[in-house]
Amino acid sequence: NISGALCISKAWPGMARTIYNDHKRFLETYLTPYPGFFFTGDGVYRTSEGYYQLTGRLDDIINISGHRLGTAEVEDVVNHHVAVAESAVIGYPHEIKGEGAYVFVVLKEDTGYTQETLSADLRELISKKIAKYAAPEYIQVTHRLPKTRSG
Repeated sequence: NISGALCISKAWPGMARTIYNDHKRFLETYLTPYPGFFFTGDGVYRTSEGYYQLTGRLDDIINISGHRLGTAEVEDVVNHHVAVAESAVIGYPHEIKGEGAYVFVVLKEDTGYTQETLSADLRELISKKIAKYAAPEYIQVTHRLPKTRSG
């Protein structure tokens, strides 16, 4: 049971070989962080049985009160709430903490939760599962989240 950065030791067909007009950036981003390996930019968890679970992008990090926290980690906790269909977490400038977590949630239909009760539940859940400092000040319920072409 271990987690870390997902890196690949051998080339594969269709692998990127450069970034258009910026080969130096390609080398610095994908080959320099872990010499001899291609760094995918993703975090991964490997179980004792040898199964791999992608945990999210490692570059999606927010720094709350000096603690580096992955947005995917917070989203994972939020998505475990019975009323939440999906979520997105971003960092925003915070006067005291440096950065704070801003959570967007899409609710499942007919959950019966109000903004206040849902916000209280999510703050408590995040405080228990991650840490008190990670509890977001802002939780916004929305009808949908923007998506990239890949979802």
